[in-house]
Amino acid sequence: MSISIFIIWILCCVPLSLIHAQDVPAPRGFLVSCGSTESININGLKYIPDQSFISIGNIGSVKNKTNQIFPILSKLRYFPDKASRKSCYTFQATKGSKYLVRTTYYYGNFDGRNKAPEFDQIIDGTTWGSVNTTEDYVNGLASYYEIIVMAQSTVISVCLARNQHTSGDSSPFISAIEVMFLDHSLYKSVDLQKYALSTVARHTFGNLKDDKHRKEASFISYPDDTFHRMWQQFKDSNPTVKCQSNITPSDFWNMPPKKALNSAITTSRGKTLRIQWPPTTLPGNYYHISLYFQDNRTPSPYSWRVFNVSINGDTFYPKLNVTTAGVNVYATKWPLSGQTQITLVPDNGIPVGPIINAAEIYLILPIAGRTNSRDVAAMEDLDRSLNNPPADWNGDPCLPPQNSWTGVTCSQPVDLLVRVSSLNLTGLGLTGSLSTTIGNLSAISHIWLGNNKLSGSLPDLSSMKMLETLHLENNQFEGTIPESLANLPRIREIYLQNNKFKSIPESLRNRQGLKVLF
Repeated sequence: MSISIFIIWILCCVPLSLIHAQDVPAPRGFLVSCGSTESININGLKYIPDQSFISIGNIGSVKNKTNQIFPILSKLRYFPDKASRKSCYTFQATKGSKYLVRTTYYYGNFDGRNKAPEFDQIIDGTTWGSVNTTEDYVNGLASYYEIIVMAQSTVISVCLARNQHTSGDSSPFISAIEVMFLDHSLYKSVDLQKYALSTVARHTFGNLKDDKHRKEASFISYPDDTFHRMWQQFKDSNPTVKCQSNITPSDFWNMPPKKALNSAITTSRGKTLRIQWPPTTLPGNYYHISLYFQDNRTPSPYSWRVFNVSINGDTFYPKLNVTTAGVNVYATKWPLSGQTQITLVPDNGIPVGPIINAAEIYLILPIAGRTNSRDVAAMEDLDRSLNNPPADWNGDPCLPPQNSWTGVTCSQPVDLLVRVSSLNLTGLGLTGSLSTTIGNLSAISHIWLGNNKLSGSLPDLSSMKMLETLHLENNQFEGTIPESLANLPRIREIYLQNNKFKSIPESLRNRQGLKVLF
């Protein structure tokens, strides 16, 4: 689900807090301008070129008639290779830590087709959703997508892949990627080992006005939000008010920035406050919802109000007591479908109406699983030992299944883990050698590497207890053939002809039920 943002520099870069940006530490992580060849500084943040995170794809430029376009949107990277199952950026991460990943897209008619392509984006091994920016492009907008994930290993991969809606002459593309570390206390009500949180909406309600020296803006982000989350402005026909006291972010669940609660939507005494939020209709699913409230009056013993909170007629929180110190209520897994209405009903005798300051909503996205770490390491070593591996050998080797590495087949998930079960790279013109760790693929049944130009000696394969067929014919392997091949319990077929091996061990010749071609 995309969120639209302005693309024009003069509109979207009005700084809300430029004065103190230099005093706030930059978010930890990576801010990447895709396709750029030099760093770009924006409001105290440094966006770096993307060459360190990807080795494939082409660089394109948007076709915009004005030079006022947001700097990180002027270039992009696109992926025209139709044979690749996915194209991935890889970022270093701390295993077990939480990250906010934001991808930004501005089509800008870079390919002259005047129609933005549609494609999938993938986070590690999970399909994140489809990217379709056509409507935003027509309206002069860019799109961004956000997801909160836990690093399952020491890397996070962000991938793009063609799907059934990607037309033949179009290419997946991307303008920017931000991978930002989140404090361990944020969003800890969700088991991020099993789920990711895909952002649907994050809004501050009311007016986003600063002092008289600054203009009204459409969103809050860094430096007001130290984690560089984007809080967009939400306004409707309900009255808005300005709050008279600042909150302390660390006192709140998920640590919203102070400015996100500076204003609010309210209504008169005794009236029910109804808000159609989020502004888009939702597909039927489970959602994480977090609502923020603060009494807007000057702090005093009388600055509080009580009301009932419901969503689509179901009680969300009864008799919520809201003071000037503020309060946050949330639901970890709330079912929603279609248009959503938040209803705030005042308690009896309360002299002021209900109020709401900010809200977040995320789609609960089940993790598809991950490839066994030992298998991942073995496949990455094999990737490095080949001089010309397939272009899509990046990201998770197995997942999503339709976007596994070329030639790699994997098992069904067991406790969210999958194993490499076969490797078929026949006739791909590969050069290089076999890595010594390929034997760690202990769940593999079939290895077919025939009709290439692979060289070097055969590594130890004695750990491959599930191996049934080994095809290495028509290559340039040399040296001795390991006798341990004869001890593999399931082996039934070994093709070694047209290589430079010295001789075949007697143990292989005498093994019953084994077909050997040498």
